Amino acid sequence: MEQHKLVRIPVILKGPNYITWSRLTRTALGGRGLWEHITTSREFDTLDVISPASQDYNIYMLEILPPKYKMYVETCMDKMEPIGKCGLYVIKEILTNEPVSRECCLKVVRAGKECFIETNKLMFQFYQLKRFVSQVSFKINEVWNRCSAEVESPSSSADFAI
Repeated sequence: MEQHKLVRIPVILKGPNYITWSRLTRTALGGRGLWEHITTSREFDTLDVISPASQDYNIYMLEILPPKYKMYVETCMDKMEPIGKCGLYVIKEILTNEPVSRECCLKVVRAGKECFIETNKLMFQFYQLKRFVSQVSFKINEVWNRCSAEVESPSSSADFAI
């Protein structure tokens, strides 16, 4: 017979401490092999769901960022303009391994590696994506490496004009 043990999280969820609470919860449940019961394989399909609570979280998260960092990320995003749907496709590649187009890779590489990484780190702080944050740092680098290799290959050098 299967034994069920009480899982205690040492922090009580109180809005602004969500990040700390969620990390402790993920660690506590993951350490007992229970995290897969919380997450599903259809998670990418729910990324566009926005509730008033998630909007409040996103607004708060952006408000507490240091002004210099916000300005830096905005400059990075300007370098990738017009990123358009490519931003969503990059996130989709990070989460599902579905490669973005060469055109999107050109926009990514145009901004530079540091900008690409910082912009995606910020994207994965938003409410809809934060549950993936522990899984994506390696994937962000993989996407960068694939795109930069594709753009810098001899067959595509003529496509990359800044």
